[in-house]
Amino acid sequence: MPDWLEIGLRTLFAVVTLFLMTKLLGKRQVSELSFFEYITGITIGSLAAYISLDMEATWYLGLVSLSVWVLVSLGIEFLQLKSKTARDWIDGKGTILIKDGKVLEDNLKKERLTSDELLEKLRSKNVFQAANVEFAVMEPSGDINVLVKKEYLPLTPAHLGIKVGQMHEPQTVIMDGNQMDEPLAAIGLNREWLHTELDKLGVTVENVYLGQVDSYGQLYVDLFDDKIKVPEPQQKASLLAQLKKCEADLEMFGLSTKNEKSKQLYEKCSKELENVIANVKPLLAR
Repeated sequence: MPDWLEIGLRTLFAVVTLFLMTKLLGKRQVSELSFFEYITGITIGSLAAYISLDMEATWYLGLVSLSVWVLVSLGIEFLQLKSKTARDWIDGKGTILIKDGKVLEDNLKKERLTSDELLEKLRSKNVFQAANVEFAVMEPSGDINVLVKKEYLPLTPAHLGIKVGQMHEPQTVIMDGNQMDEPLAAIGLNREWLHTELDKLGVTVENVYLGQVDSYGQLYVDLFDDKIKVPEPQQKASLLAQLKKCEADLEMFGLSTKNEKSKQLYEKCSKELENVIANVKPLLAR
């Protein structure tokens, strides 16, 4: 067999073997790596190259070595699942870099991290001033997670005591100009509804690059032609306007009637509707 053909077949075999063994090791092997996983990844890649190109040695010996590395990795992962001591020893522990707003210089030196690098990591978390940080820790993966002081956290409906409806993941109903029936059925909609919504926007399915339905049942589309601007859905804004109009009408009826009982009833309904509007406004005003 010619050398070029043998190398080609061995490379193909190595690629398939490497793919299967990486699938066996799981997603952790392609995510942020621990020390051992980093070493394992490098070694497995080197062994795959050895299987592909080393013509002078017996190729199956590289496969044996590759299998041993994978089995050892699986064994260590199993051990880590069963023992926290093993996890701490193999992966290491997180290192606190900032505590109670104070930078811990000794821990920075321990991780060989300079102040410039710390500030860079904070900026990657949208924190531009160290004084705003309550707590920061370097994970075993090398990533830094930050807890900002309460006064610098973004305001949420929970801070205002407002309850909001449960959010559901948006469903992609159009992709590359093709409508997707399964996501439509998952949210209880059909093609007729989709075409009706597209007609409101003045576009066809074929012109839509991406279309998604949010948890409130509104369709948002992105067209192939970026020069064309598509108006955003106005159902929620229209509903909010109608609710405000109803409230104004109730107030007007209460002011115009001479019947005291009716006046009190209109005023009561107006206040109740005002409370309803205050509760749903965060959902309707986007």
